[in-house]
Amino acid sequence: MGYKKALEQYIKATNTHDFSNVAQVLHEKAVYWFSDKTCTSMSEIQQYFENSWNMIQNEIYSASNVEWITTDLHSATCLYTYQYEGYHNGKFVSGKGRATNVFVKVSEDEWKLIHEHLSSF
Repeated sequence: MGYKKALEQYIKATNTHDFSNVAQVLHEKAVYWFSDKTCTSMSEIQQYFENSWNMIQNEIYSASNVEWITTDLHSATCLYTYQYEGYHNGKFVSGKGRATNVFVKVSEDEWKLIHEHLSSF
């Protein structure tokens, strides 16, 4: 699996709304920078994801305009526009922002997400 496939798997796992699926594509030292919080442990990341899924019901997360700005044998970094849509308090909501993802190669055929930075426009 290459780094591009790792991004696809990450988005697919996120849309399952099951953190055990997300955890499979995360590096054990993953760090997230959200607009309102920095998460530096797997338990903090899990709590943030699960809180978001509870707040936005039936959320669908997607990425567009993906640009791989640096790649080598051991790491790959991409920028993209993220979009989400779902239901908050029974009303349809949607939004988008900027994302930076850094993937590292952990074995011959496996890449994992080690950093994500999300911010709104």
